[in-house]
Amino acid sequence: MKVAVVTDSNSGITQKLAEDIGVYVVPMPVLIDGEQFFEGVTLSQEQFYERLKTAERISTSQPSAFDVGELWKKILKTHDAIVHIPMSSGLSQTCTSLTRVAETEFAGKVFVVDNQRISITQRQSVYDAVTMAKKGKSAKDIYKWLMKTKMQSSIYIMVDTLKYLKKGGRLTPAVAAIGTLLHIKPVLQIQGDKLDNFAKVRKLSAAKDVMLKAIKKDFETRFINEVKSGKMTLCVAHTQNESEAIKFAEEIKALYPAVEFTFIDPLSLSVSCHIGPGALAVACSVKY
Repeated sequence: MKVAVVTDSNSGITQKLAEDIGVYVVPMPVLIDGEQFFEGVTLSQEQFYERLKTAERISTSQPSAFDVGELWKKILKTHDAIVHIPMSSGLSQTCTSLTRVAETEFAGKVFVVDNQRISITQRQSVYDAVTMAKKGKSAKDIYKWLMKTKMQSSIYIMVDTLKYLKKGGRLTPAVAAIGTLLHIKPVLQIQGDKLDNFAKVRKLSAAKDVMLKAIKKDFETRFINEVKSGKMTLCVAHTQNESEAIKFAEEIKALYPAVEFTFIDPLSLSVSCHIGPGALAVACSVKY
């Protein structure tokens, strides 16, 4: 069985990289003051952050279910089945919409995976699916494994500024103002669903310490068996903060030399539009 893997640009996989590794990437729509762009196609990371400085309204939207369906039809001319890995249903309705189309029009041919991933953990899921497909696993088997392991990942994110959380309505203006005066840097978490508060600190060093302690706790509790069996990975993400991301990655590699370190990636625009530049994140996820 020839299985194709499809994802969206929230995974951080560029169109060029998609060609290199043999997957298909649906570009996510980004709305800037009413004008629509497509991540990685008509809007680069650099252009996004430049517009973020002055735009009144920036948000992300769902890709057209019709367009995705047309892509599936095209792929199925050369493949027997498709595994489609979109961003978490907890962060977008995309997964729900595509699942409905897959079940009604592509039953038994397209498997939409709601394994609660975004950005670097979603990217790991794509790589796992590619590995399994190359080993001859069926689309259904790949789908089952990704769903079975969907909660075996964590992301911890330090937000450098409260400006964009306030802008997106996630903080009241008063709380944002106090937080800015006190130089508070929230550490957020994604545990298989939405962005949630995890801790509040005032310095980058303290934020990194909080995130590393959180990963340590995960490794010693939730993921202890995966770490022991060599099935856990680590990665770092950022928003316009590559130099700090590289430093952070080196610290992590020194702490966990036996754990595979996979990526240093920019966070997807679906997350970036809510948290702004300067963010730093660490993530871990199980691998196939």
